Amino acid sequence: MRAIVRLARERANALIAEGKEVKFFCVGRKGYDQLRRQYARQIIAHIELRGVRVLAFQHAEDVADKILRLYQEGAFDICTLFFSRFKSVMVQLPTAQQIIPPVFDAASGNENGGALHEYEPDEEEILAELLPRNIAVQIFGALLENSASFFGAQMTAMDSATRNAGEMIRRQELTMNRTRQAMITKELIEIISGAEAL
Repeated sequence: MRAIVRLARERANALIAEGKEVKFFCVGRKGYDQLRRQYARQIIAHIELRGVRVLAFQHAEDVADKILRLYQEGAFDICTLFFSRFKSVMVQLPTAQQIIPPVFDAASGNENGGALHEYEPDEEEILAELLPRNIAVQIFGALLENSASFFGAQMTAMDSATRNAGEMIRRQELTMNRTRQAMITKELIEIISGAEAL
């Protein structure tokens, strides 16, 4: 989580240095707590997911609805999503992804040779339905990636703690065995010394 907040801070500080206004919409408690210290006035919304056991698409739709409402009210003109992308149990990559306005891959341009298509209903109605859903899908993907990254980091930390605890137990057992052996040896020496004195 710290890496995500660090990435968001770096991006925010760069934008502020350019004279742009920065606003935060926080989802979850950890990022909000860390950003609140430095950017309390720039946080315009916060959604708490502490009581949520299983992330559902409805949670992403709620976040997307609030973001789109703020966008329509003119609260911002560019929205960038910061999350941790799951690469492996050991590696989670802090990621920034712009979702408003959408950024499309230039390589996936018009592959059908410029053919015209007719749409039913018209393009505006289709886009009015698909674009909000696309934002919700991207947010849901980010929430799932972030959750997987959290559990991966937690597994790594627990594995490391288990190994460290096992190593401590082995060291303590070795110390205990040496102490017990020293006491037994001392008692034997005392018995042998007493027997020789008789």
